[in-house]
Amino acid sequence: MARSLAVLMDPIATITTKKDSTFAMLLEAQRRGWTLYYCTQGDLAIREGRAWAQLARLTVRDDPYDWFSLETAAWTDLSEVDAVLARKDPPFDAQFLYDTMVLELAQMAGVLVVNDPRGLRDANEKLFTQHFPQCCAPTLVARDRAELRRFVAEHGQVVLKPLDGMGGRGIFRSHHGDPNLNSILETLTLNGRAFALAQKYLPEISAGDKRILLIDGEPVPYALARIPQGDDFRGNLAAGGRGEGRPLSERDRWIAAQVGPELKRRGMIFVGLDVIGDWLTEINVTSPTCIRELDAQFGLNIAGSLFDCIEARLA
Repeated sequence: MARSLAVLMDPIATITTKKDSTFAMLLEAQRRGWTLYYCTQGDLAIREGRAWAQLARLTVRDDPYDWFSLETAAWTDLSEVDAVLARKDPPFDAQFLYDTMVLELAQMAGVLVVNDPRGLRDANEKLFTQHFPQCCAPTLVARDRAELRRFVAEHGQVVLKPLDGMGGRGIFRSHHGDPNLNSILETLTLNGRAFALAQKYLPEISAGDKRILLIDGEPVPYALARIPQGDDFRGNLAAGGRGEGRPLSERDRWIAAQVGPELKRRGMIFVGLDVIGDWLTEINVTSPTCIRELDAQFGLNIAGSLFDCIEARLA
């Protein structure tokens, strides 16, 4: 029996196909004979307690110049599809929160939502690491600027970031005595109204910020190390980092074993862990990427493993 899949994502016309993990998933689903549908945030609605979306039939092609076709969109009860890929990029703002509530209604009607809407709400990508403090470098989350300054004085070199960013945006490296520190903290905390996260700076970032992908709690055997370039300390690919694939280390596998079972319990089927040196720094649950890069370097089919899992759940 043919399956149907709806994808909730950012505009497909704006993606870079050679590095877009959502696109890899869509190619794999289509290869397996799934019928694909597409929508964005503006296409969601609730009618009399049921989740609806304005869905357009989607065809994808692995062609960097002509990668998709869409048919005319029509309002559809989401219970009519088998699965939904929730792949909207951060920031996790109020509108994203409401999206998860719409998708939870679809889930209650029997649709498999990847990742679980409740998990998307609960597993903040910066904060959820603190459920596993044994895996993390020293970290402080606070609104109080004096407390954040104390942490900087204690650890010397630190990285400061907001809780709702992605792709390296809004991340600062600072140090005790930095004349810009007060301004950075005012900016990140909105003058004490918003949480900021401070982590001890890890010099191992020079060797790369590793992205480890988990499928239903189990790690893909290779990680993509995002290596900073030039004078930028950030390894994020979106910030200009260079991607280099590596086999998982024993420590990487230990971190995955610490985190994976809880993520699986929460319905987090596809997750990206960020690891610098021996330390977990983020748990990415909204739209983790790096499938295309790892597939190309190691001859993998990560999306195939993901859809093996999805099809097993539906069966």
